[in-house]
Amino acid sequence: MENKAITDIAKEVHTPFYCYSQSTIETAYQNYTTQLQQVDSLVCFAVKANSNQAVIKVLADLGAGADVVSQGEMRRALKAGIPANKIVYSGIAKTKLEMRFALEQDIFQFNLESENELERLSKVASNMGKTAQIAFRINPDVDAETHAKISTGKSENKFGIPISRAREIYLHASTLPNIEIQGVDVHIGSQLTSLKPFKNAFTLIHELVINLRSDGHNIKVIDLGGGLGVNYQKGEMDNAPVIDYCQFIQELFADLNCKIVLEPGRSLVAEAGLLISEVVYKKKGEARTFLIIDSAMNDLLRPSMYDAYHDIIPVKQDTGQKETYDIVGPVCETGDTFANNRELSKLEEADLLAICSAGAYGAAMSSTYNTRLLIPEILVKDDQFCVIKERKNYDELIGLDNLAQWQN
Repeated sequence: MENKAITDIAKEVHTPFYCYSQSTIETAYQNYTTQLQQVDSLVCFAVKANSNQAVIKVLADLGAGADVVSQGEMRRALKAGIPANKIVYSGIAKTKLEMRFALEQDIFQFNLESENELERLSKVASNMGKTAQIAFRINPDVDAETHAKISTGKSENKFGIPISRAREIYLHASTLPNIEIQGVDVHIGSQLTSLKPFKNAFTLIHELVINLRSDGHNIKVIDLGGGLGVNYQKGEMDNAPVIDYCQFIQELFADLNCKIVLEPGRSLVAEAGLLISEVVYKKKGEARTFLIIDSAMNDLLRPSMYDAYHDIIPVKQDTGQKETYDIVGPVCETGDTFANNRELSKLEEADLLAICSAGAYGAAMSSTYNTRLLIPEILVKDDQFCVIKERKNYDELIGLDNLAQWQN
């Protein structure tokens, strides 16, 4: 990891742990900003991908904004140094308390998902004497061609307002007090590996902005969401690098003279992260050899939840000997599996493995299932490393519970 040996970190921190490369995160962010110089743009990190304070701070120091979906994520972004005027508040179930907190901070924009939410925000803002800057999330009924559980732009999905009703809903919003319409928002899904769905959706958004302006709305912000995928497996990507994505955006929206907001998450942090694990047992089955490692589905849920592929590589030098393994965790569920029939260099008990591209939706989705401790997170810069989230102990974890008063 950069110029630091994983084995040296493992000796001090002990497995399992997440490890992130600061320079990889910085380069991924700069790949966006350097390609968007022809338009007024704001790149907002989707905090849900990796909510560690140190990771957010890396991006804040580069000038990034934040896309948040809860009060907690907003507080994380603010504490890490992202200014409120660079925060976009997404999410489909904002409560009155969350709206109030966001209004108190004077955030850049609320991305609204329904008429109900619009009405509620207007009332909260009116009671506070504040004005809420809004965009509506448009559901364009475009197939993102990604996993069903992370596709968000079809008409049957719970997200956004139908594009067929957008002009009607914007007109209604213009009549409500303490609401300032400033933008249009769209996000059709995550881990998109082709530009085609983006092109289909963004072309519809371009047309909608023209129509909304003709209706008298001052549309000056176009939020295009995130969703650009990463190469979890060689050959998976369908020629959709950041440079092509940004070039298309600039060409399509150049005539509208709007601020372009992007909300990348996975593409900023996924490839910066490794999950380092140790082989606990090498178990010979009837027809398979199992590597049972000390990481589990509670540490990295993606393979179990999404059938997601991650490259897995030995930390030690390749000896040339190969074996085929099922790589599994210790949780008592068959779904606690990271890979099946994976050919790797021959491994033995106590050897280290690196599960690659684990910087997004890894630690952020982890849990204490089976009363397993949340694992440490490490940030590496050149030959330095720092523990940016420590492993808690069992007393701290169990101490979160309280006995009922009649049990004492």
